Amino acid sequence: MPQNNGLTVEDQVMRVISELSYGDVVVLGKGMPELISESLPPEISVWILSDDGVLNAPKSLDKNTLGLHGSSVQSTVDLASIMHGGYVDVAIVEAREVSSTGDVVAVTTLDNGNTECLGWTVDVLSNAGKVIAMGKYFNDEGSSVLKNDCSLSVHGSQCVDLLVTDIAVVKITKDGCVLSEIAPDWNSQDVIFGTETSLKMSPDMCDISAHLSEMDKPSKVYKHGLDALADLPTGATVMIDGFAGPGGMPHYLLVSLRDHGARELTIIGNTAGIARVVNFGTPPGKQAIDHTLLIDNGQIAKAVASYPVSPSASRPTAFEVAYRKGDVDLELVPQGTLAERLRAGGAGVKAFYTPTGVGTLIAEGKETRNIGGKEYILEHGLRADYCLIRGYKADTLGNVIYKGTSRNFNPVMAPAAQTTIVEVDEVVEVGVLGPDEIVTPGIFIDRIVVRPPTFSAYE
Repeated sequence: MPQNNGLTVEDQVMRVISELSYGDVVVLGKGMPELISESLPPEISVWILSDDGVLNAPKSLDKNTLGLHGSSVQSTVDLASIMHGGYVDVAIVEAREVSSTGDVVAVTTLDNGNTECLGWTVDVLSNAGKVIAMGKYFNDEGSSVLKNDCSLSVHGSQCVDLLVTDIAVVKITKDGCVLSEIAPDWNSQDVIFGTETSLKMSPDMCDISAHLSEMDKPSKVYKHGLDALADLPTGATVMIDGFAGPGGMPHYLLVSLRDHGARELTIIGNTAGIARVVNFGTPPGKQAIDHTLLIDNGQIAKAVASYPVSPSASRPTAFEVAYRKGDVDLELVPQGTLAERLRAGGAGVKAFYTPTGVGTLIAEGKETRNIGGKEYILEHGLRADYCLIRGYKADTLGNVIYKGTSRNFNPVMAPAAQTTIVEVDEVVEVGVLGPDEIVTPGIFIDRIVVRPPTFSAYE
């Protein structure tokens, strides 16, 4: 083997960083990956999720600043939801062993002489879109990190996509391991000779490169509501926040959706247009803007809601009238169950059992189970194509704070949609919002629309 020892740890770190894309949510394992958060150059804009619940936005250029601009603090529940809800784009671990099928034995606290803590490592490897393993290709005994099968209990099964080491970069594919890059002064035969499993050589094999280019930073801020909703198709499922009165409802986005005109929509929300009939806080002679705009415009096919009807039989909502005519469908959900179905949808929980609704119309057609002598019904997590919510302030990364009770369903809806659009009064620069006041972190927000100063929530 050549005398050259290959890449330094710092070079390996930079090679791994070159795999990241703008806005990626990145989770780091123990050991070498922990150096990544300290090595990110300014042009690499990613989120680092740590096991203490801090979600860090791109690093501040001021190394003496306490904390990172745009960071927010999550509870353990929220942290788990981010992990399990499919929001982690890249997980990076230091590997002791990697199998030809992508199994990995990761370096953990046990390797430092401490008690092994598996929870974080297993979570990291089970819930990421892409897993990168890094480490030395040959250990001190001359054994390769790359094995036919791992000799120790694995922390992740068939999860590794890329192995970055001091002398080689190997892609783990369904068709086997492919040697794609190699360190200077090494050749493919040196690597293959000491490797237990078979290695295919990439036709484009080259020297290991850690070329970094400045990432494009597309803005999340849209000038108009219609622009933010331009790609919302007919037949989409749309979550819309709101409680009873007009507070906390994305009125400007509702008007924009009406003007957009998409039809056959399924809406998910606590209500389906009762603000207009209850008149909570509505000025005399005015009507509150709510779901009624969409119903009157013939855009709604179905509602999944807790309170779709008026508290007054003599003043039915537009949805009630349409339902009685057979123009719309309804799935009635108890309010607590709705909140949990939304939370579950965002957290990657497909279904759960609840006692709410047992023995009622709510339970008809649903699976039931006796647990501990009590009956429960199975409810499924809710997800949507789009989510329209109302915030107070957002920064340009999408971190959001709310005002008063307007945060009722907003925080549980935002993670549960493919595209979440927030309507706010003001957009501020990153760092203005404190980490402890951010309720919905920017990883859940795709688009931001500022409510025009002259816009009124009433007609």
